[in-house]
Amino acid sequence: MKAIAYELNTAAKPRRRTGIVAHEFLYDLRTYVRNRQGVFFSFALPIMFLVIFASVFGHGRVSVGGFSMSEAAYYVPGIMAMGLVSTSFNNLAASIVGNREVGIYKRRRATPVPAGALIAGRTLVAVAASLATTAVLAGIGYAYGASLPGKNVPVLVLDVVVFTFALCCLAFALATVVRGRDAVMPIVMAITLPLYFISGVFVPSTEIPHWLLRVAGFFPIRHMASALLAVYNPHAGGGAHWTDLAVVAGWGVFGLIIAVRRFSWLPRSR
Repeated sequence: MKAIAYELNTAAKPRRRTGIVAHEFLYDLRTYVRNRQGVFFSFALPIMFLVIFASVFGHGRVSVGGFSMSEAAYYVPGIMAMGLVSTSFNNLAASIVGNREVGIYKRRRATPVPAGALIAGRTLVAVAASLATTAVLAGIGYAYGASLPGKNVPVLVLDVVVFTFALCCLAFALATVVRGRDAVMPIVMAITLPLYFISGVFVPSTEIPHWLLRVAGFFPIRHMASALLAVYNPHAGGGAHWTDLAVVAGWGVFGLIIAVRRFSWLPRSR
């Protein structure tokens, strides 16, 4: 009887963990939706940038890989990359540090809910928000003439999921070195804004000096923008850009290692 009870308990654990993760996902999703500042940076800010760039600069042509495409189609994947960074890195890092410093993580760490469920729930919220942001930007881009080939939709979804997981890992890693709530947003903006410009998000890569492109090539935003641009480029031939995915995933693994080794559930600014 003890053996049977043990087997039943062991078999029930995965179901309980799945239920806990689902519960955390729904809780974090409600919290995320109620955070107006986070929603603004996730949705409104990328939409505003896309409308501005497509309206002001989207009437010409730009050369990509020896082929010509409209500037509107060029800016859509770049702003998508920006939206992913805003949702899965900037906003998440600020949320992690804020929750930690006000003692939310300290109190929740004392509950029976495992730490992995808390992290998984917040990451799944970022994936859902990233997919929603990408869909909205794709719809706005279509209104400006940037059409997405139907065969490339699965590739786009794969890119968004991989990039979101990697950015979430980097956000958890960054939270380990930021001590106060007031410092997190200036730090993430200091990191991301220069990379937007040298990675081809705001400026076509043909207008960026080669040495700056090489510098950008060390960081994930350049590879994110490149992979998403290939999805929209009708001359790219379709298919995933595995090199870009591998580089971004490698950054994610790097962030995960740092987060696992250094992450703290206790306030650090006190």
